[in-house]
Amino acid sequence: MAGNSRSIDARGWIFEVEDTGTPGTWLPIAGLTSWSMNPGENEEVAETTAFDSDGAYEEDVMQRGASITVEGQYRIDKTSKAKDPGQAYIDGEWTDRLGIDSHNNLRWRHETQTSWVLWDATMTPGEQSGGTNEKTSWSATFRRSGKATTAAVTP
Repeated sequence: MAGNSRSIDARGWIFEVEDTGTPGTWLPIAGLTSWSMNPGENEEVAETTAFDSDGAYEEDVMQRGASITVEGQYRIDKTSKAKDPGQAYIDGEWTDRLGIDSHNNLRWRHETQTSWVLWDATMTPGEQSGGTNEKTSWSATFRRSGKATTAAVTP
């Protein structure tokens, strides 16, 4: 069976944010060129080493977390000049929220998968930059709040 397994393309990952003004409306984030997930983000442990540990370190994981950073190019519609809806929602709606309002839903999957991973998340906008012969960059980092859930991909 190992001979039939293949690596998947990084470009096949899909990331979407939910428009809280219209629940159930998901906005794809366009222009992405890379992403990374850190499944150990915000992990906390409690040391449990005691005299009877015979000099070996011991611990219990007390908290789990995760984050995803997406990076790419700032995108606009060629005709209308409107910013990509996913990027526009993140930059225009989500960025300035504080407290309980700082949460939003993020979902992601690979195009070969039949279910979404859903996160209640907070978000930190990334830097935007560019040079003479470059396109303008865009990025955001999402941190999971609570446990992930899943949902079937529906047409």
